[in-house]
Amino acid sequence: MYEGVGGGSVTDRDVDVLSRAPLFEALDEQGAKALRANVTEVRLARGQTLFNEGETGDRLYVVLEGKIKLTRTAPDGRENLLSVLGPSEMFGELSLFDPRPRTASAIAVTECRLAGLGHDDLRPWLTGHPEVAVQLLRALAQRLRKTNDVMADLVFTDVPGRVAKALLDLAERFGQPGEAGLHVHHDLTQEELAQLVGASRETVNKALADFAQRNWLRIEARAVVILDIDRLRKRSK
Repeated sequence: MYEGVGGGSVTDRDVDVLSRAPLFEALDEQGAKALRANVTEVRLARGQTLFNEGETGDRLYVVLEGKIKLTRTAPDGRENLLSVLGPSEMFGELSLFDPRPRTASAIAVTECRLAGLGHDDLRPWLTGHPEVAVQLLRALAQRLRKTNDVMADLVFTDVPGRVAKALLDLAERFGQPGEAGLHVHHDLTQEELAQLVGASRETVNKALADFAQRNWLRIEARAVVILDIDRLRKRSK
């Protein structure tokens, strides 16, 4: 488990990022400011592990900068990439309501900064600010819905369809419009992208090559440029 948690000043940009996180959305400015006073900053290098699956969880996190991936490892060593999170997205809140070991590992995909909030600091807010508890439960419900969708896709959707859907999801959160198209710098390796859609790297690469040949996208290093988002949407269904 990463132990280098330390204090750090909350910048104006950090305040804006935190305000969009489910934990802070329900609070007025006074309440949000008081809660931010308990936040500690965590800095991770690319590839550094924040915590491992099975460890005790005592805090939740909001991504301030960079990207974090949540993974699970099978007994035979295979890794499943559950999700990739970016600025304003929150993780680690499950152990607040269910104080059992972590259900996933959190690893930095890029250099990143996180805002950490200890459960002991947050629990009093759940009684004094029930709207915070409602927001947290809503975030958990949304995550459960997404998990159900992923499970259904594994059964009913072919690999190219899952690749298209994953790219659209990454584009929605990380895409930047450009002259050529929508630039999606996902920062994932080919193996990580394959883990994200639950398929082999070879099958995912074949799907990407087919999309590129159809001129739906252009493949770049740890990124794609989506050239025809409508076609990609149709293929994801």
